Amino acid sequence: MARIVMKFGGTSMAGTERIRRVAGIVKRQQEAGHEVAVVVSAMAGETDRLVTFCREANALYDRAEYDVVVAAGEQVTSGLLALHLQALGCKARSWLGWQLPVKTDDAHAAARIEDITSDALLASMAAGEIAVIPGFQGLDPDGRVTTLGRGGSDTSAVAVAAAIQADRCDIYTDVDGVYTTDPRIVAKARKLKYVTYEEMLELASVGSKVLQTRSVSLAMKEGVRVQVLSSFIDESAPPADSIPGTMIVSDEELEGTDMERQLITGIAADKNEAKVTLTRVADRPGAVAAIFGPLAEANINVDMIIQNIAKDKGETDVTFTCPQADLARTQALLEERKDTIGYYRMIADSKVAKVSVVGVGMRSHAGVASTMFKALADRGINIQAISTSEIKVSVLIDADEVELAVRVLHTAYGLDAA
Repeated sequence: MARIVMKFGGTSMAGTERIRRVAGIVKRQQEAGHEVAVVVSAMAGETDRLVTFCREANALYDRAEYDVVVAAGEQVTSGLLALHLQALGCKARSWLGWQLPVKTDDAHAAARIEDITSDALLASMAAGEIAVIPGFQGLDPDGRVTTLGRGGSDTSAVAVAAAIQADRCDIYTDVDGVYTTDPRIVAKARKLKYVTYEEMLELASVGSKVLQTRSVSLAMKEGVRVQVLSSFIDESAPPADSIPGTMIVSDEELEGTDMERQLITGIAADKNEAKVTLTRVADRPGAVAAIFGPLAEANINVDMIIQNIAKDKGETDVTFTCPQADLARTQALLEERKDTIGYYRMIADSKVAKVSVVGVGMRSHAGVASTMFKALADRGINIQAISTSEIKVSVLIDADEVELAVRVLHTAYGLDAA
């Protein structure tokens, strides 16, 4: 018998029939003798609908009130899944974020989990009850509802798995594993049997929609084994223990295997990027800190940063990227501090995208970046910015050229399936 956390995303919970199917999958795991906790997302499209309401009410909305609104989606699906499980004869109940509780900091709309009280949850599971937990939501030190940011249900699932010392955390999505790239863009993309935490962390951070970045980081920190599976399987399919998904594991777990490691593991693209350029910034100590300090305080994540060589007149241009969703707030913050920063003009561009190649093989092979640059140049794709890490190279390009870039790079690195 194992203790398993099962997480189902928005597409898996989109409507009565799909929730009923999820209930059947969960019931089979319990019937196999496992202790089961389930973490659910809101129905597909529901969070976007709730976010739109907030933006229509106030473009610069209060994040605490925003959390109250958007946390409602997961509350609905957790209650509905518990009802469906009960209809199938299972003992089940929902546990809202404040009932466990899932304790977070007070960074509304981007809260971080600090602790999960698990005693009552473990007692309930030991008694044969299926625990249904809404992902994405928690409770701040003042007792207010918080949310973890988009995709936060993955983080909730991994955190629950760590808190109850689960044997495995199964993430059920609309795909049956992690692929070398998005199969909807490249038909020859291949499913990977294993991916290391580090590789998955990079893929998630640069646009892979399979897992959320923070969930992978938490899994790596806590040593939680994560399996990515599809929830769109026949009701007669075998339990997850024997379905071939993708396992996210440590480097140590893969040591001694005869698995062939490729130079590049995968290619990811992210269209949710925006580029901001500040022109004629004073070239003096503290100027860059004056730009990025306020953005950090506002919990706005900045990615690529480029500072041009200072001109003779002691001025420079600074370019950076941020999430599209934060572009309006970024512009507002920088406009308020224009005199303090001392820039001449702010130029924003939301029609950009980031394409990245990821693989631990980069550590021991040269020429990965040059292969990328040449492949894109041969197809006339212009690179606007570049960032790198030990196992990743990312470039910023025009949003209209993303799919072409992904296909070109997938072929260039020999990832196409035979």
